[in-house]
Amino acid sequence: MRARFIALAATLAIATPLIAQQAMQVPGSKNPALVTAGSYTADPGHTLVEWTVDHLGFTPYFGIFGDVSGTLTLDPKNLSAAKVDVTIPVSKLTTANAGLTAHMLRAPQGGGKPDFFGANPADARFVSTRVVATGQTAKVTGNLTLNGVTKPVTLDASFYGAGKAPEQMGGKEAVGFEARGSIKRSDFGVAYGTPVVSDEVKLKIVAAFNKN
Repeated sequence: MRARFIALAATLAIATPLIAQQAMQVPGSKNPALVTAGSYTADPGHTLVEWTVDHLGFTPYFGIFGDVSGTLTLDPKNLSAAKVDVTIPVSKLTTANAGLTAHMLRAPQGGGKPDFFGANPADARFVSTRVVATGQTAKVTGNLTLNGVTKPVTLDASFYGAGKAPEQMGGKEAVGFEARGSIKRSDFGVAYGTPVVSDEVKLKIVAAFNKN
């Protein structure tokens, strides 16, 4: 009897988390019909800007900007009227190399201009000016202000998912996108190391927004 009890307890210990896992459902879906019109606020913990450069022709090297804030106005019935306005804190730059991160945020040595962004850099900002939607993808053109310079940039964006977040995460409607694009860093006054480190910077963006 004791052996049976131990076997039953062991079975329950294994089965319970499996049952709970099966009962848990992913709140987001790739169904665009779940997107509702309105204004949204960027989720700073889940909105990331990844930048990649070619390093000496040997490997790509990437870093991340996080803690992005901003707004999105969206109407699924009129996607061309969508507007996005996001702010990217350059001071929150992250790389895998502490020395490189410090260099990119270092004040100029001996006067002059910094090699990259300098100490206490101003936030970057992207404000859309045009959206051309095709199905679940869109070309989003806007003005990017970075390092004190404003230039037009076009991003190829695609719908990723929508739905309602769990109650423990606020229970709000949410929508997410991916986007890709590229810029020339020299256009924004960051030419240090070119051409050994590429002038072209590839951008990959994941953006999550919660409905207000």
